[in-house]
Amino acid sequence: MPNLTVLDLLKIKEDTQVFLEAPGITTLLICGGTGCHATGGKSVKEALENEIQAKGLGQKARIVETGCNGFCAMGPIMVVQPGGIFYQKIKPEDIPELVDHQLIQGKPLERLLYKDPASKKTVVSQHDIPFFAHQMPLALRNKGIINPEVIEHYIARDGYMGAAKALLEMDKEDIVEQVRLSGLRGRGGAGFPTGVKWDFASKSPGDVKYVLCNADEGDPGAFMDRSILEADPHAVLEGMIIASKAINSHQGYIYARTEYPLAIRRLEIAIGQARNYGLLGQNILGSGHDFDIEIYQGAGAFVCGEETALMRSIEGKRGMPRPRPPFPAIQGLWEKPTILNNVETLANIPQIIIRGGAWYGGIGTETSKGTKVFALSGDINNIGLVEVPMGTSLRTIIYDVGGGIPNKKKFKAVQLGGPSGGCVPEAHLDTLVDYEAIAKVGAIMGSGGAIVMDENTCMVDMARFFMDFIQDESCGKCTPCREGTRRLLEILIKICDGKGEPEDLNNLETLSAMIKDASLCGLGQTAPNPVLSTLRYFRDEYEAHIHEKRCPAKRCVALLKFEINPDICTACGSCFRSCPAEAIEWQKKQPARINRDKCIKCMTCFEKCKFDAIF
Repeated sequence: MPNLTVLDLLKIKEDTQVFLEAPGITTLLICGGTGCHATGGKSVKEALENEIQAKGLGQKARIVETGCNGFCAMGPIMVVQPGGIFYQKIKPEDIPELVDHQLIQGKPLERLLYKDPASKKTVVSQHDIPFFAHQMPLALRNKGIINPEVIEHYIARDGYMGAAKALLEMDKEDIVEQVRLSGLRGRGGAGFPTGVKWDFASKSPGDVKYVLCNADEGDPGAFMDRSILEADPHAVLEGMIIASKAINSHQGYIYARTEYPLAIRRLEIAIGQARNYGLLGQNILGSGHDFDIEIYQGAGAFVCGEETALMRSIEGKRGMPRPRPPFPAIQGLWEKPTILNNVETLANIPQIIIRGGAWYGGIGTETSKGTKVFALSGDINNIGLVEVPMGTSLRTIIYDVGGGIPNKKKFKAVQLGGPSGGCVPEAHLDTLVDYEAIAKVGAIMGSGGAIVMDENTCMVDMARFFMDFIQDESCGKCTPCREGTRRLLEILIKICDGKGEPEDLNNLETLSAMIKDASLCGLGQTAPNPVLSTLRYFRDEYEAHIHEKRCPAKRCVALLKFEINPDICTACGSCFRSCPAEAIEWQKKQPARINRDKCIKCMTCFEKCKFDAIF
């Protein structure tokens, strides 16, 4: 196929919009992200296709498999257009009744609609659900709306018009200026101004330059980049095309972890479609600019999220950071000028070029512009992917968007920024989503992982969990990170095992300071953050573990002793039947008791008892 022109793009846009918005046709948007696939979304789609065919409704309804809808806790999800009718937790056996109500009778099936946990009211439209109502999708503007495997759907949503404007109407200085004017900062964690980075690379001498996309999302609890790639891969490709014009690059690489098979497959499809339309390759849109993209699959090493380690990995070397300067904008991949941006950063670029940097800069706070995508997980009702304007409070994200803490538990902390971040306690829940504001309370924005913890979380054990991850993922190149994190982990394990000593607290702080100051790369320099933030806000829990040999959250098994209160025990026998170690002694109509010699402290009896008789 010959290269498209702008007129061709506009014609495809118009034709696709007419097709998707045809009068009398109902569009059934089935969530096809990893989360919905994991809960049976594929079976739901297959059942829907079979039912529509069996009922002869093919001329009345069309099925569109989208990427991640965002409301992962409610999957499998289907949204009906027009009307935005939101169906949740659909099972294949629900499909005959759903098709009958929605497509034949023309009325929603109420039992599958969303029910607001606060008001107990049934909500019909997606737009009226609090989870969506507080969001502002920019990077996620196409999630749950288009089929990510059909390029025409993306073009119908102004896809590749930003690239067309950049390639045909702007020079590289204009592009850099608009990105600088937008105030967009890197969404991968560091928050470095994107326009400044591009300016450095643009002015670096050399005929060979590279544009890289970091899709090596390694933080526990993070799924922002994966979901964007699954729902809207062309937005990332278009962002890279614009970046290539800004620095005069002709080759790009997307570094994606192998553990993201669906994201990689959809990227491969998108790249193939873009090449077929001449949107990648030579003389894109007749502009004279050449640019192509390849995918490089990483093995899932956390350290390859660091830019210089990622570049070494693409070069076929072991992924280990190197000292800076020289910075990648001067000497990066294969020692050539290189810019590296993460998935979310690049997904924002097309809209910035189309609408202008001043538009984007008008959203957010004075120092943090635009929106931020967060992956909400942990002890929260609405697990999912959210995008809110910068300046939104953490309280709004957790309670208004996230729906609060399940089972009437109390909020304890939220871990922001993954292993490199820190815990933010309830006292700082009104902190705004702003790079500097979050740093002041001892955390970092990071790439956007937000793990919520309730009152039953042991903060010492949480620090131990993250330090175990960091120590395991340390590349080992520099001694402070390699040996320092190992020593931090040893101390934390000792405290959780009830063997902590008073001097351990000073040792944790001293060692953390040394690791931050002496580590080679940013990952090592931020490694102690979970320890320092939990010491800052939950020092009393450390002291209880050390001085009283007690875990206030009742999570550190070595410090627990289980007993059954005979005055509360109802003699139901549920603990007896559930104990894997046969440590419960019980007879009918008699209170149970625990044989401590057999007890393995698995907590099964504690979790199974409905009467709080076990303490």
